[in-house]
Amino acid sequence: MPAAAPTIAATAVASEPVALTLNLPKDVRLQVTPEQFEALAANNRDLRLELTATGELIVNSPTGAGTGARNWSISGELYVWWRGAGQPGQAFDSSPGFRLPNGAILSPDASWASADRWDSLTPEEQEAFAPICPDFVAELRSKSDSLEATQAKMREYVENAARLGWLLDPKTRKVEIYRPDRAVEVLTDPKTLSGEDVLSGFTLELVRIWG
Repeated sequence: MPAAAPTIAATAVASEPVALTLNLPKDVRLQVTPEQFEALAANNRDLRLELTATGELIVNSPTGAGTGARNWSISGELYVWWRGAGQPGQAFDSSPGFRLPNGAILSPDASWASADRWDSLTPEEQEAFAPICPDFVAELRSKSDSLEATQAKMREYVENAARLGWLLDPKTRKVEIYRPDRAVEVLTDPKTLSGEDVLSGFTLELVRIWG
């Protein structure tokens, strides 16, 4: 969920490290290599960093408590389905980043990868930015998120092999459903969402999401 005008903590090169703060205007873009991104992520674990396919660094500010609670509801319900039904594959919260086939490193708010994709990775790949796109991804739009940027992110997931994607907007109570080779389906104030044939048997109750 990209946020505007991020702030980056940096370290000055000196005999004694000095913490500096860099405020980035909206029209300024930082380009980093994948290796530099990994170093930044390792040294800024309190930030959710992402990388576009063209190497642009995205700094996501911490969410508000309300958004955090909604995120937890989505990933928590996904976890309950995954563990309770003995589903194969792996479910994730918003913490991990995935290295998509196009080179972008993105972090969905909740996701699930099938056993075919997850088990194809080495233990080292599973502990790093896993080089796969999850089969299912969900993004929850916060007040600071650009709708256009979040929609572009959803399209990017599908273009990189996601089979089902949900964009949930609590402000408008709308859900956009993304699927390969199909037009985006828009639902207004739905009460539930079905995992369809991707998340077999999973239903998300939206009462906690809408608040």
